[in-house]
Amino acid sequence: MKQLRHNIIRAGLDALYFTGAYHVLRPIFSGIGTIFMLHNVRPAQDGAFRPNRHLEVTPEFLRATLRHLRAQNIDIITLDELHRRLTARDFGRRFACITLDDGYRDNRDFALPVFEEFQAPFTVFVASDFAQGTGRLWWITLERLIARHDTIEAEIGGVAVRIDARTPEAKQDAFDRLHDLLRDLPESDDLPRAMSALCARYGIDETAACRELCLSWNELQPFARHPLVTIGAHSITHCILAKQRDALAAHELSISRVRIESHLQRAVAHLAYPYGDRAAAGPREYELARQAGYKTAVTTRPGMLFSGVADHLTALPRVSLNGNYQDDRILPVLTSGAATAMWNGFRRVDAA
Repeated sequence: MKQLRHNIIRAGLDALYFTGAYHVLRPIFSGIGTIFMLHNVRPAQDGAFRPNRHLEVTPEFLRATLRHLRAQNIDIITLDELHRRLTARDFGRRFACITLDDGYRDNRDFALPVFEEFQAPFTVFVASDFAQGTGRLWWITLERLIARHDTIEAEIGGVAVRIDARTPEAKQDAFDRLHDLLRDLPESDDLPRAMSALCARYGIDETAACRELCLSWNELQPFARHPLVTIGAHSITHCILAKQRDALAAHELSISRVRIESHLQRAVAHLAYPYGDRAAAGPREYELARQAGYKTAVTTRPGMLFSGVADHLTALPRVSLNGNYQDDRILPVLTSGAATAMWNGFRRVDAA
């Protein structure tokens, strides 16, 4: 089912490009700017089973993106400058912000040199438990667990499942099923509890991926001092905020900020909601972010920025640079607003 969805999206992007429809749609849907979303930036990985490939792009594709933005005379700006332009209603020039979620080490090792080539600022949103080395990158751990076993047995939400995982295709199906079961659990602590039980059953260290892949506090300190880098908050535990009680959700937003500021000795003014979709963040979370003092907060809901977002600074949409669609011809489609317009039913959206 997910492969079918990918194929439909690819077909839609290709149609917008080859028909030239994005040229026609640009004046209507390009808006005043774009916030791009990435996660991992690293050389292409091998392997038939890579269910998280949508979260990674190559340095070459990031370079192509920045080159395209410069060629289109689009300003690449910081989130502080975005906030200034929105609050001042300064919409004279189109702009783009580049954001990366979670705080991966490859952001420093592979993305930073590309940003330096273009003198392009960017923001990395850090989950404080990831920097501490105690966080749970459960989607990566789930991938590693399935890769090692031909059959997966688990109990999730009181339902026992036994899933074949002998072939790359079966492993992908197993990942999709387990991922969706875990994300759909109703209570805030159900997902980590179910994942902990699964890891215990198969002898997997559920925090190993965090220590291996994420920047530690000691690594973030010099990284944060780089003039192109802004560090934002991404909660403490990377939980689904909408499933937390009010006090716990507020705690996740405020304490993550305190911890980052304490370790890095830098003000943190911007937030990315973990997961960031409709099931993870909504009006309550937008208000909690405002109360916590964040200047801006970004979601993962797709959309360009229009002037109306100035009234919704803690509900900003983004445009994903998706690893499944690393093709230079997609870039003018993305910056035209045609892709997100198609996704949003050809409606201009002022808030996520």
